[in-house]
Order: sequence, then structure tokens, then C-alpha cells
Amino acid sequence: MDVAQVLGVDACKAGWVGLALGGTAPTAYFAETVGDVVSQAGAAHALAVVAIDIPIGLPEHKRRQADELARKAVGGLSSSVYITPVRKALEKDDRDAAEEVNRGITGEGVSVQAFGLRDRLYEVEQWLDQTQHHVVEVHPEVSFALLAGTPLNARKGTWTGARHRHELLTEAGVSLPSDLGTAGTKAAVDDILDAAAAAWTAQRVARGTAQSLPDPPEQFTDGRSAAIRA
Repeated sequence: MDVAQVLGVDACKAGWVGLALGGTAPTAYFAETVGDVVSQAGAAHALAVVAIDIPIGLPEHKRRQADELARKAVGGLSSSVYITPVRKALEKDDRDAAEEVNRGITGEGVSVQAFGLRDRLYEVEQWLDQTQHHVVEVHPEVSFALLAGTPLNARKGTWTGARHRHELLTEAGVSLPSDLGTAGTKAAVDDILDAAAAAWTAQRVARGTAQSLPDPPEQFTDGRSAAIRA
């Protein structure tokens, strides 16, 4: 292995996609599990930072500060930041039961999207207990707002939104190659863009220039520091 790189990771329908920066060109990876996609990248280059678009640190009694601050940071696209349910709610096997528990504790329900992250969230938690990598949580929309200097207006699933995000990455020196190998056929366009934005933030973390939302991070009983880096 040569010089250290950074890795941005995002979940996609088929598994996980990773985008590594720090070499001559960005390199994409794909695997069915988060551990495998990081292992692939780590086998090629030492990884200084791994940035993942998934909540790390589950609250017990109220909203995470990270989610609230991220929603403010993305402005009109605030609905793209899902409010993380409390841990006791996510212990339930179906959303109705989870919503009942979450509403009893926080007074709020649980969105379909937030509950849909349940299995991925637990997968990352289990992997975090085993890995020695420096891992941080990111939210791509927060990263893109920082890249643009203002919250974006067009959603990433639209042509305008995807093109704008691609241009922002290119201007920041993250020039994505046309051929991304297996990742390019397994992951959707927005998944690749999100992984690239996560990698850009991972670079900022490695350089010590990243922001922390909140600062300092929140601490929960699970022992994890909850903060979104950008």
C-alpha cells in the first residue's frame, strides 16, 4: 500500500458504494456489506478517514442535535435529512410499533425513510465495534451546501440537481471518471454523487478543516459521539 487515501461510503439498493480519493484519480468500490466495501478500499490503500452517510449514535429521549443542525444547513431540502428515531423505537420490528414507541418518548412519529435505514444502521454499528478505521458520519446534502456556499434548490434525483452536484464536485477537484467499474453498474447516479461528497468531506476531516454539527459532538449512552461532519 502507498500513501493514505480517504473513503466516502453510501448505501445503495444493491449494497454499499465507496469512492476513494487521494490517488491519481477517484476509485469506486462496491460490495454487499459496508465492511467488505471498506476492506476492498483498504486493501488497495491505507485509509486515513472513512466517511459514511448513515446515523452514528442513537438518541434515547429526543432528536439528535446533528439532525436538527443538518436540516438548517440544507434549507429548502431539509426533508432529505431524516430524523433519527430513538434506540428503543428502532428495536421494534415494524414501523407502526416503532412509531408508537418513538411518539411516547419524543412526541414525534417515525418516517418511512428513517425506519428504512434500520438494518443499515445496525450493520454499521456492528462493523464499528470491529473496525480500527477512523470513521465519521456525514450527510451529502450538508456537504453539497458547503461546496456551493448556499443550500441547493434542486433535488439530487432530478437532472438539474444531479448536474449541479457533479459540477460542484468537479470544481472542488473531485473529477469522477466515466468508468467506475462494478460500482458504476450497481449504484444509482445519486449514490455515486453522495459517496463522492462523503469522500470530499473525509478529506476535510483528514486535513483538520471539517466542521462538526454539533461542536462538540453529542454523547449518548451507546458510547458513540454523534455529529455530522462537513
